[in-house]
Amino acid sequence: MINNASIDELKAKIDAAHRILVTSHIRPDGDAVGSLLGFGLVLEDIGKEVNLVLEDGVPTIFNHLPGSERIYKKPVGVYDLTIVLDCSDISRVGNVLDEYGKADINIDHHPTNTYFGRLNFVNSQAVATAEMLVDFVAAFDVQLTKEIAASLLTGLVMDSLGFRTSNMTPKTLRVAAMLYETGIDLPKLYEKVLLQHSYEAIRYWGRGLTNIEREGRLIWTTLSLEDRHAVEYPGRDDADLVNVLSTVEDTDICVILIEQCDGTVKVSWRAKPGFDVSEVAMKFDGGGHKPAAGATIPGRLDTITKEVLEETRKLL
Repeated sequence: MINNASIDELKAKIDAAHRILVTSHIRPDGDAVGSLLGFGLVLEDIGKEVNLVLEDGVPTIFNHLPGSERIYKKPVGVYDLTIVLDCSDISRVGNVLDEYGKADINIDHHPTNTYFGRLNFVNSQAVATAEMLVDFVAAFDVQLTKEIAASLLTGLVMDSLGFRTSNMTPKTLRVAAMLYETGIDLPKLYEKVLLQHSYEAIRYWGRGLTNIEREGRLIWTTLSLEDRHAVEYPGRDDADLVNVLSTVEDTDICVILIEQCDGTVKVSWRAKPGFDVSEVAMKFDGGGHKPAAGATIPGRLDTITKEVLEETRKLL
């Protein structure tokens, strides 16, 4: 790790602040939302005024989490401190920090993190940013409430795909057990964030599965704006289809490319152990982990598909 601050340094910076802006990346996943809400509750418990902001808002599957209605799409006012969670590159927060300059604190678990904060706390061994934030509960001597635990466990469950990713550790399971002991209904949480999907999302999967192609141990598919509009899917993501593709047997790498309204293409890679798709993602100014990475690339869907597949084939 480089340029990494200690929890004590971060705590001192936070203790000195009164009004704090906390944000995370665009197209937020469970770790982004769960970390934001869990850490926000911790900061409020120590007397801070907290503004939680996600440029794309909260996906509907997380609306059940306590405090989700308090996450806004734009910051308002003046802040003593800005904190970015679960984000490998400052560009991925969108326009949230445009008026505030560089992030004061960067807390993240992605190996491709660019250390963009004035203070950086990056641990690429952590399964999720939510796992890292559990240490702050103890550092601030805050009671681990059921509300805090539910948010952090959501991040942990989603980023580990239900405790089954290749970077799982005994520590992760111990952290999950500690959060579970607060009284959370884990089976219900698991079903809500990993197993349930909207009717529109399943129809969207149908479009993607129809477009699927295979070349040796590489598979890929595309989702166009036409596909999204045809099934009235409201999101800008792949509705978690990439994790379905990753279960196809005799496959080492899968790729999904999603056309966006702003003339870009969102690309997600998944890979079996032994392959590092974050290397490919970084060639397109993206990032992530060895088994899971992503990038947002300007250009046409057909052109980007050709370029991405060309680079991905090199791994095989």
